[in-house]
Amino acid sequence: MITNASSITLGSLRQTFGLRLDSSDHFFDEWLNNAPTLTEAELQGLDRLTRNYTYLSQEEPPLEEIVKLIVISPLLDLAGFYQFPFLVKAEVSTNIEVADEANAIAVQGRIDILVIQDSFWILVIESKPAILDVTAGIPQALTYLLSAPNLQSSCYAMVTNGREVLFLKCDRHQNVPQYTRSHTYRLLENTSERIQVLQGLKQIGAYIGDLRS
Repeated sequence: MITNASSITLGSLRQTFGLRLDSSDHFFDEWLNNAPTLTEAELQGLDRLTRNYTYLSQEEPPLEEIVKLIVISPLLDLAGFYQFPFLVKAEVSTNIEVADEANAIAVQGRIDILVIQDSFWILVIESKPAILDVTAGIPQALTYLLSAPNLQSSCYAMVTNGREVLFLKCDRHQNVPQYTRSHTYRLLENTSERIQVLQGLKQIGAYIGDLRS
């Protein structure tokens, strides 16, 4: 049986992989302690992103493709992921087996956006239409992290509906894989949280570089 990754639940991932939320991991409580101060150009870029989204959402909540254009793409640019040594790919196919009550199900999906450095996955990005709650993308993003190459123990994801952003970290080199999630950042409504989103993206890129050095 073959199913789409968007239909996977946290319950299915717990049943198949033993995946659990690690509430003792304080990564997301500490990751911005030493975050770099953003430049004036970066702050202006965030303001422009907010104005564009506000304008384009006047009549109806933006669809997923619009969220990618006016939110994700500018954030990746501001975070430096469109420059060496990073490479950005879109609609990356992935496959993984997940168990249901009776069978192993082949799960197929396409990662919306994947940032890599050589063969290391820097960041998986899952976008949702603005009308959906941002947490709706968590199971799908974790499914993609669990299918990542076994070259690194920690993988990261960002989920956004355009208005809100949350981050995930998945540690797979444990007896059972564990994940940690950030709180939900209000990208549009809160200036300090908007800044933290960009600082967080820059920090994730730096973590992989540190692991490889």
